[in-house]
Amino acid sequence: MQGMALNGTAFLEDVGQPPLSGNPGEIAEDGLLGRIGPLQVRLARDEREIAAAQTIRFRVFYDEMGARPSGEAALQDRDSDGFDSVCDHLLVIDSTLPGDDMDRIVGTYRLLTPEGAGRMGRFYSQDEFAIEGLMARHAGRRFLELGRSCVLPPYRTKRTIELLWQGIWAYCRRMRIDVMMGCASFPGIVPAAHAEALSFLGHFCQAEGDWHVRAVASRFAPMDLMPKEAVQARSALTAMPPLVKGYLRLGARFGEGCVIDHDFGTTDVFVVLPVEAISDRYINYYGADAQRFAA
Repeated sequence: MQGMALNGTAFLEDVGQPPLSGNPGEIAEDGLLGRIGPLQVRLARDEREIAAAQTIRFRVFYDEMGARPSGEAALQDRDSDGFDSVCDHLLVIDSTLPGDDMDRIVGTYRLLTPEGAGRMGRFYSQDEFAIEGLMARHAGRRFLELGRSCVLPPYRTKRTIELLWQGIWAYCRRMRIDVMMGCASFPGIVPAAHAEALSFLGHFCQAEGDWHVRAVASRFAPMDLMPKEAVQARSALTAMPPLVKGYLRLGARFGEGCVIDHDFGTTDVFVVLPVEAISDRYINYYGADAQRFAA
């Protein structure tokens, strides 16, 4: 389970954006990437804040959604793995809550850059989807893997989703990211429970050509559970998790096949979102405020 190198300037010029300044890895010292009202989004600054984000993940994935914790996770009440040390951790912070910033974290998203994947020897999602061919076909592009997305229940609002995307957009510009990718999850391990939504993605939203990705053969489960003509777009979209709908609005496409993750109790799909595929409407919407955090 989880919550994408052409050069990084050319495609932004194609969609009317100014060239990027700075080099990959240069984020402002305070890590701030966006703000909407009392909510702000920024990168974790130290190990204590990463640990706080892992605690939020545990509360959502294990306490709320019923994932099966390892012995270490259960002892620490934290969701963690080896990738945490090579990732950036995006935090949503509510400045109105009491305590310090660690007490104010209400959401998180894990960001794995090519440099971090290089240190691990792979991207996280390679266990579920055969992304090696995708990256080989786009060898000049910088891929960012998004994962471990979670928000506490009171903050699962349109405003929080907008803030997360504002932060991700600023991060992508600063880090010269060309393509976002990663796993997105449906609850439960029975794909048939999401037959119409998965079939909609499989029939109408599949990544094609050079962007095609397939679930690894040993874990492949079909998504086309209903005939194409039987799928109703309105009800299919209504049934989708908010994160998947958010990806669709931005212009994402999805891999072939889904994967059942028994440890997290989810059915995972693979998301591919080239930055140049994001429509001008959303670039202007998220970019207007995010631009000042990306410079």
